[in-house]
Order: sequence, then structure tokens, then C-alpha cells
Amino acid sequence: MAKSDSELVHIDRIDRQILEHLQRDGGLTNQQLAERVGLSPSPCSRRVKALEEAGIILGRKTLLERRKLGLSLTVILQIGMDRHTPERFQEFEEQVATCPEVQELYLITGQQADYILKVVVPDMEHYQQFLLNKITRITGVSGVHSSFVLRRVIDSTALPLGYLS
Repeated sequence: MAKSDSELVHIDRIDRQILEHLQRDGGLTNQQLAERVGLSPSPCSRRVKALEEAGIILGRKTLLERRKLGLSLTVILQIGMDRHTPERFQEFEEQVATCPEVQELYLITGQQADYILKVVVPDMEHYQQFLLNKITRITGVSGVHSSFVLRRVIDSTALPLGYLS
């Protein structure tokens, strides 16, 4: 496998199976993973280590059920900036990165907004505090449009590995 971030890494059938299983359940032991992909534990462990070293496996995370933790409001924010300069964008991104409510942040094109944020908070009162005390106080924010998620239809972190050869 190549180790450069700029190069595509060749993935064979076994590597793809490893990635598919780990995307579904990152808590699998090496023994369980090896059994599922038809390898003995040592070669399976070597392959996982190689995928990590190649920068394909970035880490393993535990997914939490937000509603059971009282985080029932998900908001998609579209943010417009007053100036389109690298300094303005950098300042905005650095400020937003300090907000634990923000799960995703995208710099976009093709819309009137410059950024899209996915925000999770307990309720509307907390969202109002987040919006007024954090987002609108960031220098350069010129417009905010909030959309409230009614229902999560698809909420996946798994990448579509079927495109890999």
C-alpha cells in the first residue's frame, strides 16, 4: 500500500471487507474481525495496521444516541460572510471549531451561503443561546439561515466502498 496522502491506495478484496466490517462496528476485536474476513488474527492485524499507516483508517469512534442524552434538536445552519478573504474564513473556522455543538462544518459554493453547519443542541432555547451568543458574534457573519431537522432519514458515517476495485 502507498503511504502518501495524495496518492490513491490500492485496496484488495480482503482490505475492503476489513473496512466494511470496521465501518459497521469499530469495536470488533481483531479475533472477531479476522473470523469475519476469513483470515487468521496475525495477518488481519497486519492489514489493519497497514490501513492505519496508509491514512485510510483514521481512528475508531463510539457513536452515541443523541436523544437519550437530551440532545433532540438538530439544526442545519447556512452562514453568509461579509467578505470572502482567506483571513475572514480562517477566523470564522477557528471560532466555530471551538463550539462543541457543531458536528459538521462545510465551506460551500453554489448557494447564497458560504458555510453549512450541522448543530446539535438540547432544545430551541439552547439553540437561541448558541446562535446569539456564539455564531452571530463571530466577526464577518453577515447572514444566518436556520433549518430544523424534523427526522433523520439517513444518518451514516460509512463510506461507499463499492467503488473500490
